[in-house]
Amino acid sequence: MSLLDHALSNIKKIAPYQPGKPITEVARELGLPVESIIKLASNENPLGMSPKARAAVQAAIDGLARYPDDFELKAALATYNGVEASQIVLGNGSNDVLELIAQVFLAPGRSAVFSAHAFAVYPLATMGVGGECIAAPAKDFAHDLSAMRAVVRDDTRIVWIANPNNPTGTFLPYDELKAFIAGLPQDVIVVLDEAYNEYLSPELRVDTTAWLSEFDNLVITRTFSKIYGMAGLRIGFALCSRAVADLMNRVRQPFNCNNLALAGAIAALEDAEFLAQSYELNATGMQQIVSGLDALGLKHLPSHANFVTFHVADAAAVNQRLLKQGVIVRPLAGYAMHDWLRVTIGTQAENTRFLDALKLAVQAA
Repeated sequence: MSLLDHALSNIKKIAPYQPGKPITEVARELGLPVESIIKLASNENPLGMSPKARAAVQAAIDGLARYPDDFELKAALATYNGVEASQIVLGNGSNDVLELIAQVFLAPGRSAVFSAHAFAVYPLATMGVGGECIAAPAKDFAHDLSAMRAVVRDDTRIVWIANPNNPTGTFLPYDELKAFIAGLPQDVIVVLDEAYNEYLSPELRVDTTAWLSEFDNLVITRTFSKIYGMAGLRIGFALCSRAVADLMNRVRQPFNCNNLALAGAIAALEDAEFLAQSYELNATGMQQIVSGLDALGLKHLPSHANFVTFHVADAAAVNQRLLKQGVIVRPLAGYAMHDWLRVTIGTQAENTRFLDALKLAVQAA
């Protein structure tokens, strides 16, 4: 028997997460100059991060010899979200927080429910601790709450919900979502992943943190990777009951958020002007991309995030033609959406270049 034969069976079954192609990888593979490539694959903020956050990160460099102290960020998040610091769990990106939740509540003999075409990390986090995945059928590529409720079993301990959802951009009205949570057994944790929450239009937004006083089984996760433009610093957080936060902190690695990320996140919370600028750029870019897709006669899903998922015949071939033009988007075959691609909203110039490249890629079919 070899060493690998002793690896846990649930780990062997995991298909590793496939991130969007890095610019440098495309440059190496296709012989393109790095500066000629645009990446619209990973839902990053095209403006980068807030000037205030950048200045805070630079100022924090002198303190890198010291272990991190997360007290100030927890205090800032508590004030910003109207909760107590004891209700906050920090993570090395929100993915880290999702895995902490799974470590606390899942194990062999327990199951987790999520929707088809939902974020790929949900099955990864579930399988990583030996839990069983239950994928409920989607409706028009969106969460079908009735279908999800129907597959919840006695051994179900987590229901994963992304709102807005990645990679489809679909959105669940909050009244329906709240009724769904209220109708679940109280011993089933609902993880409400709000990574794209800040991109919602104002008329759709609801302060879900107010639900925490009503639902002890609710965990809300958010991130600084998207609208805050800090994907490379890896910092996210969970908002939940004090009791659940205490359990998550028992398995959380000490110092899992670095000094630069902590400093940048504190400053980012204070930069409302940058947040508004990022929102407006996304709203304008969304209109530009959607209009361009309509002009090309390409079906697309209504999106409430910072990306658009669209349908093309032979998506793999179209994606390769885009890559040869130095444009990186995200294929969605891994989400059982084989004829779909996802494009992140970029700057006006990046959006224009994408649409021009897409026109050529589609016409070449």
